[in-house]
Amino acid sequence: MTVTALATKRVDKPWGRHQLWPDFADPAPGADPVGEIWFQTPGPDSPDLLVKYLFTSEKLSVQVHPDDASARAAGYPRGKDEAWLVLAAEPDSTIAIGTLAPVDSDRLRAAALDGSIEGLLDWKPVKAGDFFYSPARTVHAIGAGITLIEIQQNVDLTYRLYDYGRDRALHLDEGVAVSDAVPFVAQDAPGEIAPGRTLLAEGPKFVLERWSAGVHKVAMAGKIGWLVPISGAGQADHVAWRAGDCLTITGDAVIDAAPGSDLLFAYPGDQRIEVGS
Repeated sequence: MTVTALATKRVDKPWGRHQLWPDFADPAPGADPVGEIWFQTPGPDSPDLLVKYLFTSEKLSVQVHPDDASARAAGYPRGKDEAWLVLAAEPDSTIAIGTLAPVDSDRLRAAALDGSIEGLLDWKPVKAGDFFYSPARTVHAIGAGITLIEIQQNVDLTYRLYDYGRDRALHLDEGVAVSDAVPFVAQDAPGEIAPGRTLLAEGPKFVLERWSAGVHKVAMAGKIGWLVPISGAGQADHVAWRAGDCLTITGDAVIDAAPGSDLLFAYPGDQRIEVGS
């Protein structure tokens, strides 16, 4: 099929929540908190990208992901660039991305061991609508009270540098080795590229666009596209969708988004595809 609606996988996390997002059922009373919902592509293949929702009640670990070369040297198919679109945030919510000043490997390791690494990070206040593209090797931590959509290279590979005393393994040798502990520089994006289309990120590992209501015609030309409805409802080649769904598109398709719809569309690579209306 050209259009496939993806199944979800709920992932329990100690920093997760019991109240999720209106498009998802809350965990049962007494159940573990849910921190992530993954959209899984059927079949044995490992596609380039993975789409998640994250729900935080506490800070995530201070962490880093390797780039492609370092990940492959460790036996993984790819590294992990990722991007976050914030859907909701408490008034005091923050995300740490990059460091306030360059930090060498010895100091980074020592700070991870004694907990002072929190003070080295650039904690940015966040609100609904904020967007970040976090390249591999960026030291980062997502804070509490945030709901966001994450688009990432498809690999489950995280090196924890610091975890606030939680009883989970750290990966100091691996994490320090792949960290670029420097101030974060945001990726420039041209913004609106056509009526109803805003470019959020353009490579190097994926392109991410935000679409408004209307008709969008795509020709994937051998690539896979991920359609992520933030709000609204519609159809993609007669496959119905609504907010909280995720669909993959592997060929030519017509996406019809009802008034009030707000969509993300992601695909691997560093060049934009043609989208018509």
